[in-house]
This record gives sequence, structure tokens and C-alpha cells, in this order.
Amino acid sequence: MGSSLVRETDSVPASQDTATLRQIFAAITPESCPGSYNFHMHTICSDGRLTPETLIGQAIALGLKGLAITDHHAVGGFRRAQQWLKNHAPASPPHLWTGVEITARLLQSDVHILGYAIDPAQPQLQPYLQGQGVQGDASQAHRVITAIQAAGGIAVLAHPARYPDPSAALIPAAAALGIDGVETYYAYNNPNPWQPSPRQTREIFTLGEYHGLLHTCGTDTHGLNLLHRM
Repeated sequence: MGSSLVRETDSVPASQDTATLRQIFAAITPESCPGSYNFHMHTICSDGRLTPETLIGQAIALGLKGLAITDHHAVGGFRRAQQWLKNHAPASPPHLWTGVEITARLLQSDVHILGYAIDPAQPQLQPYLQGQGVQGDASQAHRVITAIQAAGGIAVLAHPARYPDPSAALIPAAAALGIDGVETYYAYNNPNPWQPSPRQTREIFTLGEYHGLLHTCGTDTHGLNLLHRM
């Protein structure tokens, strides 16, 4: 992917390069995270403990090829990390995509929907980037998915096995609403070292394949180490 922050072919910012991101998601394996890719991380700009600058420094030290900062209802962490990359211009920077995590209502559960490669300036997305969840009809999953996709992004159901409704019900429901992917590779019991939970991974992978969804991975870091959740 190189070190350019803009795709020279069509002037689309690299942070919004959905074509490359879809290719990566299509090739993700259980071994992809956390050493090569990490698409679920939080900073002090929502409920994490890492500054965006420290996070991107860790990503470079780990040799990550690509990542997304997915703060809750905020993109300030992404902007700070992007600015750090521009100012420091490392020789081989990781590919940094825009990202956000939005709370939504699906079936009987409050779920989290991840948005990747979004255009943060897109008007339809603005209600979801104010630092807190929305209420009413705007909180419904179909509205959140539509807003992410209207912003040019990829919508993904985060950690499908963490909600009151089972993943066997949530994933088909999300797929029916047009969601693009599921967070297949996730460590539900915060093991050390990090590794995807085997039973949940098998179930979610099978459901995702059946519904033609992309697969993603991430540590859901809230603490001080990108290799762990807390």
C-alpha cells in the first residue's frame, strides 16, 4: 500500500480507501490480529486510556500493516493519529483508516456497529459523531447502517456474541438490513496472549459466510496495550 496518505489514482484519501479495505477483510484470518491488522481500538477521545499519538506509536512498533481507531461516537482520535503520522512521516507507516463505533438498537439488544473508511464530513453521519449515542428512530440499526454507507463506509457488527440476543439471531437480522460485515475474530474472555475465542469464532464465521458478509478482527483495546482489550 505504500506510505502515501492519498491514492494517486483518484485522489480518494487513503483513510477512506474502501476498495483496499474490502480486500483485506476478505483475506483476514485468525492470525491477522493483533500482529498485522487491528480494526477495533479506543483512545482517550472516548473511553480508552491511550492517547492517539501513543496508539499510533505502538502500532508502528508492532509492525501493523493497517488499523482503524474506533472511538465511540467520535473521530477526534483518528484525526490526531493522522496528524501525528503526517508530522513524523515514518518510513513505512501503517495504513490508517477512519473508524467509529456507534451504539444502535437491533432486535432486543443495544449493539455496537463499527463504521470503517467513512467520510467524517458526510452530513448524514453527523448525529452519530457527537460523543454520545442518539435516541429514538435514529438509534435503530438500519439508520446507523445507512448513515455509515452514505458516508462511503463499511458497516460491521461488532463482537456479535456479547449481546442479550444471540449471534445466531443478530447476524441474520443485521444482514437483512444490509450490513457489510461482522467482527468474526474477537477475544471474548480477554486472554493473554490475545487470541480469538474458538467457539464464537466458528459460529460467527459460519453465519457470516452464509450471509455473504465480510470478516474483521480487532482487540477492542481500552487499556494501555494494543495487544489486549483492557
